[in-house]
Amino acid sequence: MKISVICVCWNAAKTIRSTIESFLAQDYGDKELLIVDGVSTDGTLDIVRSFNSPLIKLHSGKDKGIYDAMNKGLKLYTGDAVGFLNADDIYHSPKTLSFIAEGLAHAPVVFGNIDFVDSHLNRQLQRQWQPLPFKAGAFKKGWMAPHPTTYALRAVYDKVGGFDTAYRISGDYDWMIRVFEIHKYPSQHIPHILADMQLGGMSTSGFKASWVNLKETSRARRKWLGSWLIDQAMVNKVWIRARRMALG
Repeated sequence: MKISVICVCWNAAKTIRSTIESFLAQDYGDKELLIVDGVSTDGTLDIVRSFNSPLIKLHSGKDKGIYDAMNKGLKLYTGDAVGFLNADDIYHSPKTLSFIAEGLAHAPVVFGNIDFVDSHLNRQLQRQWQPLPFKAGAFKKGWMAPHPTTYALRAVYDKVGGFDTAYRISGDYDWMIRVFEIHKYPSQHIPHILADMQLGGMSTSGFKASWVNLKETSRARRKWLGSWLIDQAMVNKVWIRARRMALG
């Protein structure tokens, strides 16, 4: 099984080297890394090209935002399965893709755990996200899987489609509702930490990002699940975020 990894980036020179190195360090051999760049001007393209690896494919061109770029990647990958790795994230260990391949042998969609770190240099743990296995109706209660650890067979994307570009930071959440709740694809939780996410990215950059996320995820639930404007999922998310702030 060939696994494709799509990395969307724009001016990611400070972090993308670590991202690429973590991909190349994977002990799983049948893989490709597709880098979809938004015409970076900070040296990102030079860093990508410096690896000179046949496992890396680079596409650079203007896009209309992150989900437009991700959709471009979905038109270009060549694997039997695909997932996304952010340009400021890394795989937790060299066995991540092997864990994913093993899971995909049993279910068309897999997801695992993720560590949030302050930096990939010292990898100091700030918090962990260990999602429970999915159960029908879980999105109405606030469940979702970490998108950087979610991989699916090609047939899933062919059926469900790509990402809704109307969202700023929650297009992956909308996509997962369609996969898990609407199309009801079987899934498997991989009980391993698959990726390290560096805090400070677009979806973890403070109150403004949290507010946008709350509004957009609520909109997706109303659209697909018929939820109310204020529902159990929103209340649970607000409670979790408030608790994190209180704990520092």
